[in-house]
Amino acid sequence: MHPILARVSRLALYLSVWILAGLLLAALLAGPGGLAAGYALAIALPLAVAYGFFCLSSWYVARSTPISTTGAVRLIVTALTSSLISSAAWLLLARGWLEVFARGSELASARVFVALRPLIFGFGVLLYLLSLALSYLLAAFELSREAERRGLEAQVHAREAELRTLRAQIDPHFLFNSLHSISALTTADPPAARRMCVLLGDFFRESLALGSETRITIAKELQLAERFLEIEQVRFGDRLRVQVADSEEGGWLVPPLLLQPLVENAVTHGVAHVLEGGLIAIRTSVDDARLRIVVENPCDAERPRRTGTGLGLKNVRERLAAVYGEQGRVASAEADGVWRVELTLPAERRDGLRDFATSERQVTRS
Repeated sequence: MHPILARVSRLALYLSVWILAGLLLAALLAGPGGLAAGYALAIALPLAVAYGFFCLSSWYVARSTPISTTGAVRLIVTALTSSLISSAAWLLLARGWLEVFARGSELASARVFVALRPLIFGFGVLLYLLSLALSYLLAAFELSREAERRGLEAQVHAREAELRTLRAQIDPHFLFNSLHSISALTTADPPAARRMCVLLGDFFRESLALGSETRITIAKELQLAERFLEIEQVRFGDRLRVQVADSEEGGWLVPPLLLQPLVENAVTHGVAHVLEGGLIAIRTSVDDARLRIVVENPCDAERPRRTGTGLGLKNVRERLAAVYGEQGRVASAEADGVWRVELTLPAERRDGLRDFATSERQVTRS
C-alpha cells in the first residue's frame, strides 16, 4: 500500500497540500486565464484534489527506478514520460469537468478549454515532477531508515553472540575447578567426593534450565549461588560460612549465572587462602531504580597475586557492559582483610515496574 494511504492523517495532510495547489491554479486561471474568481475556484479545487491522486503514482515510479541503480538518461526519460502521461490524463479530466461545469452557465466549455489547455497541461507537468522529486526523497529516507534498522539488528545479533560466548566461558571454567576439587577428595574423603558429584549434577541441571533464559529473577540467581556454595562446603566444611541477604521481593531481573564467577572467586581466591576460613556474604538492595549486589569474602593480604586466569571478574564486567552498557558497573576493592565486589545495574522487573523502596531480610546459613 502507498505510505500516504496507510494512515488517515497522512492522507488528510496530503490533500490539504493539494488544496493549496488548487488555490494556486485558481489564481492562474483568474489571472492569465481571465476567468472570474468564483469560476476559477470552482474549476481548480476539484481538479487539483483529483490530480493529487493521479500523482500518487509517482511513488511507484520512484520505487521502480531508484536513483542509485538507474542511469541518468533513463531517469530523465522516465520522469518526463510519466509526467506527460499524467498531465495528459489530467487534461482530459479537466475537459470533462469543464463540460459538466459549463452546463446551465454562460461559459462555453470548448472555448474555455482551448484557452486554458496550455496552462493546465504545463501546470500538471510541473506538479507531477515536484511529486516525483518528493517521492525520491521519501524513498531515500525509507532506504536510510531500513539501513539504520539493519545496522541496529546487526548490533543486537553481535551483542547476543558476545553474550553467548561470555556465558559459554563460565561452565567449562567452573567444571574444571569442581573436577579438581573432586579429584582432591577422592583419596582424602571418598564419601564427600560422591556427595560433591551429586550436588554438582544437581547444580548443572538447574543452571542449564535457567541459563537458556536472557533474564532470571535475583531470587533464582541467589539460589544458584547457594547451590554452588553447598558444593564447596563439602570440601571446606566449617571453614566456609555463607550469609545471603536478598530483598523481600526477589523479582528483580538479572542475567543468569551472573554471580557464579564472583562466588567462585570468593572461594578459590578468598576462603581457600585463609587458614581459618571465613564468611562469604552476598547482599542485594534497590535504591533509586538501581539494583546493587555486593559479594564479600575474606582474603589473605599475603596471598599470591594474579593467580588463575582472571576470567571471573572480567567476564562479569563484560557481560554487564554488553547487556546494560554504561548503566552496568562493577567495582572491586580490598579493605581490612575483606575483598568486596559491588555490581550496579538497572532495577528491572519482568512486568516493567520499578520499585524504589528497599527492604532486606537476612537468611543465614552455615
